[in-house]
Amino acid sequence: MPRNGPDGLPYRRLLALPGVPAQAVLGFLAQLTQQVAPVGIVLVVQEADGSLALAGVAAAAFSVGSGMGRPVQGRLMDRRGARPVLAATALLHVAALLALLACARAGSPWWAMTAPAWVAGIGLPPISVSMRIEWGRRTGDEGRTAAYSLVYLVQELAMMIGPLLFGLLIAVASSSLALGVVAAAAGSGTLAFSRALQAGPGPSSRGRGRVFADRRMPVLLSVVLLHGCTFGALQVGVPALATSQGVPAAAGALVAALSLGGIAGAAAYGARSWGSAVQARLVALMLALGLALVPAALAGALPVVGVVLFAGGLVLNPALTTSSLLVDEYAAGAEAEAFGWVSTSLGAGGAVGAAVAGMAGEGFGPSSPFLAASAFALLGAALATPLLLRGRGRGPR
Repeated sequence: MPRNGPDGLPYRRLLALPGVPAQAVLGFLAQLTQQVAPVGIVLVVQEADGSLALAGVAAAAFSVGSGMGRPVQGRLMDRRGARPVLAATALLHVAALLALLACARAGSPWWAMTAPAWVAGIGLPPISVSMRIEWGRRTGDEGRTAAYSLVYLVQELAMMIGPLLFGLLIAVASSSLALGVVAAAAGSGTLAFSRALQAGPGPSSRGRGRVFADRRMPVLLSVVLLHGCTFGALQVGVPALATSQGVPAAAGALVAALSLGGIAGAAAYGARSWGSAVQARLVALMLALGLALVPAALAGALPVVGVVLFAGGLVLNPALTTSSLLVDEYAAGAEAEAFGWVSTSLGAGGAVGAAVAGMAGEGFGPSSPFLAASAFALLGAALATPLLLRGRGRGPR
């Protein structure tokens, strides 16, 4: 059952905390390259070498680097604090992207473009992890739902607006200059964001090596992996369906519907405090996500699919928020590293889901990726059920 927080306005309480509004704005700026970098890498490499295959390999190297870097960054944050890690990753990320721009020219060896892309992924600054740790520490149990919902809201806005700004820059300049400008802006935002963080208590050593001490943590990461699979399948299914109906340009509107649903869902979910057990909410949200996507496979009209995707988006981010709440419980003292593993699981799941959806679409038609997305979410609900049976959470959040 949803209920109001102590003053009925969890977001107002969160945004009233000193520094939080500035951190949200700077966190948005710092995350602009999260979605822009892989797209920009493809455009820059293909423009320089003429090979779409090499461009794809470079983008994949960025994704692999990001998945490898997140847990390491998190462990360093648990030991050293967020500020030095953010500063180091900002410099590494921007330097690697600028190195890629310098190396992206005709005749350059393949590794000269893939290696910087991989390093740029490793150095992708852990902004969302830092916001979760900072805001979760300052709000306590009662305010974490609002705090984590705002984290995903900021991230979703950056991932939606970043490519639009990137496209405008390309229109007036070039893809190389556009990527360089966005990278510099994100790097500056990251450095400013790190300075805006409160010093807080010193890094804790009690959580070192304890991310998987609770046997429920691997189960939770498996559920997050399946959540990523759902999103990856949708990323393939949406353009495939639009193309099959002869209107590939509609893919952008359908993706926007999913993003808008995610933004609305995150905003609404964090606006309330919840009295139900966190584990029960995760099961319910994954189940709702799976059931909400079924009509997309059955509906032929693209406007109907857009409505379905918006509905799916409404529970997409709340499910991630709820998973983050369980990370606090299962990996207490090592949250930053645990959140790093969450990011890695999401990325790996996205890759698996995209591959499965691609094969399903090739063999069974353009509607099958949506059935795959639904199946991943329903499997996640089933896998999350043992979490409900083995623990009741720590009260309303």
